[in-house]
Amino acid sequence: MNTNQIGFLLRASTSGCIAGCRVASLDLPQLGGMVTIQPSRDLQIFGLIYDLHIDDDGLVRQLVTTEHIKPEVIADNRNNRTVPVEISIVFCGYQHNDQVFHLLPPRPPLTLDEVYVCNDQQLCTFTSAARFGYFRHILRGQDYPVAEILVSHLKLTAQAHQAQNEPDWINTAIQELIVLLRDDYATLMNVLGALADAKLTHEEG
Repeated sequence: MNTNQIGFLLRASTSGCIAGCRVASLDLPQLGGMVTIQPSRDLQIFGLIYDLHIDDDGLVRQLVTTEHIKPEVIADNRNNRTVPVEISIVFCGYQHNDQVFHLLPPRPPLTLDEVYVCNDQQLCTFTSAARFGYFRHILRGQDYPVAEILVSHLKLTAQAHQAQNEPDWINTAIQELIVLLRDDYATLMNVLGALADAKLTHEEG
């Protein structure tokens, strides 16, 4: 059973959603990490985190104008603030009963549905199915840096596959990306550059 809950759904559409979480829960969600939402017993939706947004509030605006802020005041504001951290998620697929589909879910989840970070088993099960079809949902993004998000995702997911004794997953994933981006030279070069910066190459296991 997954116990890595990070927050609750604020709003959703057919292609993605925004979740809200407390600052104290920010050690779990990571850029490029995958989350799961289960709106019904037989449906589990998978998404990828592409942005984390920390808004201000009236108290923060007042505090930043002071010369010195006591550590206990900062801690209190972060732990008890009423404005949530907003996590932006693009849907990548879903699981209906035991079958995984790299398609948009048949219906969006509802407000206040629980959002969980995928554990290694869930992550490996989803990313090993359907020949990387979920990549197209990430690649079509217009409002986030695709290369950075992809490489963050690959790095996190490769670690999960390593833990499941599947070291070749990363090689296959990178080769599939190269094929998908063969007609988009600019994005391909950005992805390869980000892979090099992350020390991930298609020769690595």
